[in-house]
Amino acid sequence: MKERARAEERTGFQEGREYGASYDIQADFVMVYGIGESMPRRIREWAERGYHVHLMTGVSWGGYQDYLNGKVDGRSHWDEAQKYQDGETIIHGTSEDIPYMVPTISYADFLVERIRPAVDAGVEAIHLEEPEFWVEGGYSEAFQREWRNYYNEPWQPPHTSEDAQYRASKLKAYLYTRCLDRICSALKEYSLVRYNRPLRFFVPTHSLINYTQWRIVSPESRLLDVPTVDGYIAQIWTGTSRTANVYEGQRAERTFETAFLEYGIMQELVRGTQRRMWFLHDPIEDDPKRTWADYRENYVKTLIASLLHPAVARYEVAPWPRRIFEGQYPSEDGSGKEGIPADYATMLLNVMHTLRNMEQEEVQTSGNAAVTGVLLADSAMFQRKRIGTVTSGFMMKYDGTNEVELSEEEAVELLNFSAFYGLTLPLVKHGLPVRPVQLDNVRRFPGYLDDYRVLVLSYEFMKPESPDLHGTLAQWVREGGALIYVGDDSDPYHGVREWWNQGRRRYTSPRAHLFECLGLPSGTGAEQAAGDANAAAVTEGLTRVGAGLVSYLPMRPDRIAESPEAAERFRSAVREAMEVLGSGEKPVNAKGSAPADALRWEPLNYFQLRRGPYVIASVMSESISETPLELEGQFVDLLEAGLPLKERVTVQPGQQALLYDLAYAGPGSLRSESESGSGVIAASSRIEDFREEERSMTFTAKGPRPLQAVARIRCEAEPAAVSAAAASGEGNGSAPERNVSLPFEWDAKSRTLLLHYEHGDAGIRITVTKQDTKESR
Repeated sequence: MKERARAEERTGFQEGREYGASYDIQADFVMVYGIGESMPRRIREWAERGYHVHLMTGVSWGGYQDYLNGKVDGRSHWDEAQKYQDGETIIHGTSEDIPYMVPTISYADFLVERIRPAVDAGVEAIHLEEPEFWVEGGYSEAFQREWRNYYNEPWQPPHTSEDAQYRASKLKAYLYTRCLDRICSALKEYSLVRYNRPLRFFVPTHSLINYTQWRIVSPESRLLDVPTVDGYIAQIWTGTSRTANVYEGQRAERTFETAFLEYGIMQELVRGTQRRMWFLHDPIEDDPKRTWADYRENYVKTLIASLLHPAVARYEVAPWPRRIFEGQYPSEDGSGKEGIPADYATMLLNVMHTLRNMEQEEVQTSGNAAVTGVLLADSAMFQRKRIGTVTSGFMMKYDGTNEVELSEEEAVELLNFSAFYGLTLPLVKHGLPVRPVQLDNVRRFPGYLDDYRVLVLSYEFMKPESPDLHGTLAQWVREGGALIYVGDDSDPYHGVREWWNQGRRRYTSPRAHLFECLGLPSGTGAEQAAGDANAAAVTEGLTRVGAGLVSYLPMRPDRIAESPEAAERFRSAVREAMEVLGSGEKPVNAKGSAPADALRWEPLNYFQLRRGPYVIASVMSESISETPLELEGQFVDLLEAGLPLKERVTVQPGQQALLYDLAYAGPGSLRSESESGSGVIAASSRIEDFREEERSMTFTAKGPRPLQAVARIRCEAEPAAVSAAAASGEGNGSAPERNVSLPFEWDAKSRTLLLHYEHGDAGIRITVTKQDTKESR
């Protein structure tokens, strides 16, 4: 484990309570949550313990009753609460007086003043989490006023037409973009003027996939156009990723596969930018009805899914560590509640500290390198209501914590989001590394598509917000890309008032404009039947376009999710496009960096990746076979509390692996970092001040207490002794005041040492005494 400074902010967590020894997990930074009266004290307490301190607060909801009830400016602001069609207030969770807000100018200015004391208290960064506007909202007086200002026309109830719904959602995304820009700009200026201190702003947000699935509108990629926003936290965890979806006609939770796609779109969101991204993991979730075994199983699935995206190497390792290490949850036998099992607590800390070392020079994929992009746009959030059906109200609002299972057929069908999962799960389940690609970024960043040879696109559940996207897509195809378009132009949202049907040249759908840009017939046959002789019909199958090709599959993408036959039809279209494009030709995209084997797809039931010495793998069920993945070598298993040594690891379908490869000698290995190859391989502690001298190795281990900690260390030879003492030189908690002997286990074959110990208040100083050279012979 490479020792890294806290200033790198590799790992962090959010916590609403004061400092506590039992949940002092020793990450690099803490996000003190909430802007109440205790905020300055909490900031001070965590800073005194060596943490870099940030602030986090909700931007769309919070304990803002003073503002709502008129105590701030003498005017009630309940007209700014989001409301359903029937006038019911949209409430956060099960609270009574915490509504989701319409982000007016007044509300943004109120948040500026409420957050300002955090700047005075010295926080280094501020996180404004979850800018959320529910799809079923848009009826409050404040929103109606915003509509009139934005569109210069009378407000339209969003449920009355696809056009009204689309325009309402587009406005919702704009309003939270405006709100965040106003808050960030005002407080960045204040920090520089008052303290000459730069201040950073980040937005913790769910993935575009999850917000679309849960029917919430958020700014997402629009924030890339806001210079005052410095980055994101990808709020992906068991609660988002276990949301059921449909594959080959079966509705089920698919936590790993969904998380794999969620983390993928968030990696893509910032690719090619200077914006920082942290991936979130949650060892439990917001639903308190689950058991520890359930939490652990799904945590591992989301963890491994995130690690398969190597372009991100920073992590929020836990929201609310207090609820993890002090919380009580249902026992397996149903007899009551119990705290976290000791082995799970130790394993979590092993992983959390390993995550600080995930930025590795060497990244190597085992299996398929043929990464295929499935394009996804922010506008997918804008058309998540079916006009003429009732899907609003508390009982049909899904946020992953529902007390009562969603049962209304229309609401469940919307929640499935089958149009997207129909285009992704059939490929993922057969081992093709699918990456959701942010369509909106195609026009933001030149060369954004150069890493891809194959893209999948459908406008049946989203729309391109600008026509210039199609020029870039057409150029990418002509230079050697394969575009698989899926859709039959049946989506009623093709009729919304947008650029493709409002100019001099009008098109029945944005697909028609895209195909015209590609030099293809733009009709579907329906126009000819209606008497338009000029609308030549595009035919199903492959068409060469320059050095690339277009494959047209005229079917609704949600149908692909309904049966094995439909899934195979789609897979065959993708496979055929890859084979035809790759048959005997060299990649012709001179600007691109897609690998030469980017068009080879071998059906597999697993994903496997190496990040330096770390081997990451997941084997899927519902795939081509139930064959396990067999890994042979000399490994340390990082997903087991005792960091056991293993020479053979069998990963069964539905399971994952995170291993340290002791035989690896490349960049990032202990051998590459020190002449002797000695050092800490893994530990459930923060390791600081590691020193190796001729006769000893010493280091300080810090972490929560009381907790059984473990460390595996590589040594040249079996040590003569291991001892421990309080890091401060004084007795502190469970750490011994003076050096005491520490039992150890030595493995000669791997040349590794296993230690068990407990942390003290200021950490424990461990000394490994080497044998005399003559004695060791």
